[in-house]
Amino acid sequence: MPLSQTARDFAIRVHGEQRYGDHPYVWHLDAVAAIVEPYGETAQVIAYLHDIVEDTSATLNDVHDSFGALVAGCVELLTDEPGETRKIRKAKTYAKLATVGHDFELALIVKTADRLANVRACVEDGKDSLRNMYASEQPQFKASAYRAGLCDPLWDELDRLLGDGDAIKPRRA
Repeated sequence: MPLSQTARDFAIRVHGEQRYGDHPYVWHLDAVAAIVEPYGETAQVIAYLHDIVEDTSATLNDVHDSFGALVAGCVELLTDEPGETRKIRKAKTYAKLATVGHDFELALIVKTADRLANVRACVEDGKDSLRNMYASEQPQFKASAYRAGLCDPLWDELDRLLGDGDAIKPRRA
């Protein structure tokens, strides 16, 4: 069985009955994994696991034991830092992402894909207030996570979707 399938199965188990809007949570994870498919299987593994420490009882040790140090390190980078408000949590998380380099840049690809999947979903569902929230965060997010040449097509679409909201038509993965 491919490691990405093992990660998907693990994520389904630990996310349990969690939902992503009207969908089972795996719907979101599948969307992120599909976006990162061109970046390789390790990126897909990280995509399936990117929310488990933040949103479930799974630990970084669980990830490390099952998927290794690189994947665990990337999941740690993708896990929001604690804080009383979204603004505080994101500021701390973006500061952490700004320091990422080398092999751990896979985390930046997955983070960009995660944001793109979220933005695609809110555009498709007509959730303008959510899209506007992502648009307001975009300058800080991009300043921390963008690396020239790393995943430019993802950034191009994200910038397009968060730009002028009039008549935006979502593109499916």
